[in-house]
Amino acid sequence: MDDGNFASNESQGQSQPTPVSAEISRQDQSRKRLTIIGLVVGFIILLALLVLAVIYLASPTAPTEKIRDIFIIFMALEFLVVGLALIILVIQLATLINLLQNEVKPILESTNETASTLRGTAVFLSDHLVEPVIELSAYLAGLGRLKNLINIARKR
Repeated sequence: MDDGNFASNESQGQSQPTPVSAEISRQDQSRKRLTIIGLVVGFIILLALLVLAVIYLASPTAPTEKIRDIFIIFMALEFLVVGLALIILVIQLATLINLLQNEVKPILESTNETASTLRGTAVFLSDHLVEPVIELSAYLAGLGRLKNLINIARKR
């Protein structure tokens, strides 16, 4: 059984991380660090390739027309990939809309209905239980006060 130390530590914000969560946190940090390093290295490599391509194309003996044609083909393939990604995005959006309409909306309607029923129950209990008890208590308090007044008048 708990002796209350957990609640007091938690209320003071002194919860201790478990060794497993600390290990996961370290793994997440190292993974983020490696991702950032990889992105920086990739950007530097891309920038170096761009500089080398400009230097190569600036030389007078470079077959610029062939490189231009290859670049145009590469751009067409890239547009195809972007178009495919947009189609997948639209399909995912349609799936999300379907999910919201057919699964989330009925749950929200059911929750709203339950809240309305609860509200009606609270009003019913207030009208038929709480108010009569309050009225009875008021009458009894009045009778008690009347009794005290009568006792004070008899003593004189």
